[in-house]
Amino acid sequence: MKKRDTFLSYGQQTIDEADIQIVLDTLRSPYLTQGPKVVEFEHAVADYVGAKYAVAFSNGTAALHGACFAAGISEEDEVITTPITFVATANAVLYCGGRPVFADIDEQTYNIDPQDIKKKITDKTKAIMPVDFTGQPADMDVILEIAKEHDLVVIEDGAHSLGAGYNGRKVGTQADMTMFSFHPVKPITTAEGGIIVTDSDYYYEKLKSFRSHGIIHDHLSKDEGPWYYEMVDLGFNYRMTDIQAALGVSQIHKLDTFIERRREIAEQYSEAFSNWDGVITPTQLSSTNSGWHLYMLQLNLNDLQKTRRQIFEELRALNIGVHVHYIPVYLHPYYQQLGYERGLCPKAEAWYEGALTLPIFPKMTDQDVKYVIEAVRECVGVGNSLLKGI
Repeated sequence: MKKRDTFLSYGQQTIDEADIQIVLDTLRSPYLTQGPKVVEFEHAVADYVGAKYAVAFSNGTAALHGACFAAGISEEDEVITTPITFVATANAVLYCGGRPVFADIDEQTYNIDPQDIKKKITDKTKAIMPVDFTGQPADMDVILEIAKEHDLVVIEDGAHSLGAGYNGRKVGTQADMTMFSFHPVKPITTAEGGIIVTDSDYYYEKLKSFRSHGIIHDHLSKDEGPWYYEMVDLGFNYRMTDIQAALGVSQIHKLDTFIERRREIAEQYSEAFSNWDGVITPTQLSSTNSGWHLYMLQLNLNDLQKTRRQIFEELRALNIGVHVHYIPVYLHPYYQQLGYERGLCPKAEAWYEGALTLPIFPKMTDQDVKYVIEAVRECVGVGNSLLKGI
């Protein structure tokens, strides 16, 4: 088939003139950082998901680091998470001196398997960190029951799932703390950025202090004057700027429209690929409503005449930005050096071998979607072309 003229990335931001204008207005304002737009954005996110508090950070990794700090993760503590995630999830545990413990995935949803979480709990376990992989919420009711039974903190990595739903509620009010990311490919963007939402007064205060060098301005040990502040923890400079927050204030009003378009694209993919012997389409739990940050095909390589790499490279040659999300975290060289071994999560490793990410983002046209479907059909080699005019 004919190669596209332009490269179709797996994900991309959607920016309009309103987004640009609010950033320009902020650039002309007295505050580029530590100003009113950060607070406005925090309130907008908290209101959207139904949480009491939101604390913005410079990026999603910093936000996860803050959550682990607020949860009291320290040396010798274990945090159970999934290997099918970006390395930032587990890295945040290491930053606090803790040890990530990887539980295997559910073969249907690709999210962490609650039954394997149970098997990994020890007397050192301090928290569970489920990931809403691809935008589908993890099985939170079961995870929360496990956490309650063992007195564990639950930190939900919702980097993919802002706007997604679980049991009729927005993601962000189930866990003790939930992180959302605002990288350009995420549901909305602040260029770089992250946020933690929580209903806990304690976590809220800890998070605010941690992102600003561990400094507090309230509840001081003494009153020397209005200028006085105290550093009570070893925090970091993880503050979000007003420029970032201004973009977020504009973007969040479009989130539902963005999610709706992602779901339309996912439906087209699933309808087109559902009856192919060589591929498996994503399974969705009845209790969840995915935000479809990613659309993952699972290639059944036993039924195909090509390798995953051949298919990947053929699609890239057609200017389709397929990707693979993710290499199991513990297979990276750094984690291998820490003593993690291949075979730790067999289902995750088997899943990775056939995983293929297709483009999905709000600016994609129906013609773009049809082109991807036709290209996958041709490169995977399943059946004859059913689409015309591409």
